[in-house]
Parts: sequence; structure tokens; C-alpha cells
Amino acid sequence: MRYRELGRSGLSVSEIGYGAWGIGASSWVGATEDDSVRALHRAIDLGVNFIDTARGYGESERIVGRVVRERSGGSGEEVLVATKVPPANGIWPPRDGTHVAQVFSGDHVRASLETSLRASGLDHFDVLQFHVWNDEWVGQGDWLETIAELKREGTIRLFGVSVNDHRPDSALALVRSGVVDSVQVIYNIFDQSPDDALFPACQEHGVGVIVRVALDEGGLTGRITADTTFPEGDWRNRYFRGDRPAQVERRVAALVEDLGIAQDEIAETALRFVLSSPAVSTVIPGMRSLRNVERNTALSDGRALTADQLAVLAKHRWQRNFYS
Repeated sequence: MRYRELGRSGLSVSEIGYGAWGIGASSWVGATEDDSVRALHRAIDLGVNFIDTARGYGESERIVGRVVRERSGGSGEEVLVATKVPPANGIWPPRDGTHVAQVFSGDHVRASLETSLRASGLDHFDVLQFHVWNDEWVGQGDWLETIAELKREGTIRLFGVSVNDHRPDSALALVRSGVVDSVQVIYNIFDQSPDDALFPACQEHGVGVIVRVALDEGGLTGRITADTTFPEGDWRNRYFRGDRPAQVERRVAALVEDLGIAQDEIAETALRFVLSSPAVSTVIPGMRSLRNVERNTALSDGRALTADQLAVLAKHRWQRNFYS
């Protein structure tokens, strides 16, 4: 496993991290707790030292905390855990004109963190992230004072935000303000928009970048076809609603043809695309099985895509919002 600096934080993170939304009984149907625990342990065995979870991910914080505590038996390995504070008003993404006091008051931030600590059994989180963000909130409210207090108290080490889906420019003012340590953002072959402004700003201001949805929620695995269906209750029924599976199938076929690769190489190519960006600190694919863990971690070998391959992929940007 190779490691990268998380911005200027001083923390070194595995370039393949662990996205923990899908573990346990969550909005992704099919993962049992036992499967999730085995996958987490295997990931740590293979060098993964960064796990991303959230207050809103069902039992994820509890399961992650269980595994991290099981690994803290003096082996010397440090597993870094990031979690998220949900918006107090329950609105994703935030609405313009909403004051931050309705979403992330200092009291709400502290109460959410305390709940997460109890759920996980941990004594601190390495990164505490706001689960939504609006740049109107820079300079508003008392959240920043609370973040500073939590850092002094040692219950968090770093502060970050999870940038709104497909809206990377919604955190530019925050990045340029110098008060954020990391941003988590959607970045993949289809959605390359963070390259335009967010990534250059993060590099300029020393902000770490955590990439989510690198495989487009499965769209960039080569396994989504026009006939793909998901179990009842699985949130991907919304993500891939209507004719979107057919659209994905056509676009992946075009990728495969232009790159001259096999269909089953598309997931590897998608992850290598993310890791080819010098702005990226870590990518956090969801890994609910030992097979996923072993395949994804094996890609941390320093083999970036070539300039010619990146030039081909630049032509496959797909400006859309699956959430609207």
C-alpha cells in the first residue's frame, strides 16, 4: 500500500481508503455485519489506514468502531477514522439562503460528535466532516469556534466537509478561507468537474482531498446493463432509475472501445484515473466483500495512467446529476 499526505495536516493516509456507507444493513442491500467486519479487517491487513463513515450510515459507525478497537492491541498500526455531522434540518443538499444556525450550530455539531463517539466506542475521530456545505456559511454562526474547541479537547484532529454532489465549486470559498483541512468530493471519469477549480484551490491552500463515488456507484464497473435491477429497498434503484442503466452501458462501451481495454478492466481504470490526480489524497471505494478489498487495494502500486490515456478519458466527461 502506498500513502499520501492529507493536505498539510501531517497525517499520512492510504491512497486506497475504505468507504463505509455500504457496510452492515444500510441502504445498500446485501451486506451482513459479519461480511463487513471481515472486509474491514482484511483491508487493514493490506495497509488501508483510512476509513470514512457517517452518523447517517445506519450501523456503520458502530461496526467501524468495533473493528478499530479490535485492532488497537499494541500492534503499532494506526487506523484513521473520519465521520460526518448530518444537517440539523435534514436537507440534502442545502438550500441557498438558509442560515448555518439551522444546519450546523455549534451545539448540534458537538451533540452529533458525542453521539458518534458513543456509537463507535472511540475516544476521538481523526476527521469530522459536515455532511453538506454551502459557501454562504463562511463567517456565519458559531460552528468554527466549536470546531476549534473540539480540536483543543482532542475529540477531533481535523475538520472537513463533504462537498455537495456534482457541485465541487460549492466549497471554493471555504477552501480559500484556510479553515478547512479536507474536502470530500465526487470525482470519476464521468464527473471530472473538480479538476476545473476545486482541485487547484486545494493544492494551493494545502487542503486534503478525499474522493468518493470513484466507480459511479457501480456504473464504472462494467457490470451495469440496460437490464440491471437491484433488490427492493436498495437506494441504487433511484440512482439508476429510468433509462440510466442503458445510458451507462452505452457510455462504458464507448470508454472500453476508445481505450482498447477489456470490459472487466474498466473498474481498475476508473480507480487509476482518480489516483492519477496529484490533488487526491485518498479514494474511498465502498468495499463490502473480501474480493472487493483485495482487488481494490492491489491497485496501490504506483502505476498511474499515461498522458495519452488521460487525454482519451478527458473526452468522456458526462455532465449530469443523478440525484435530481
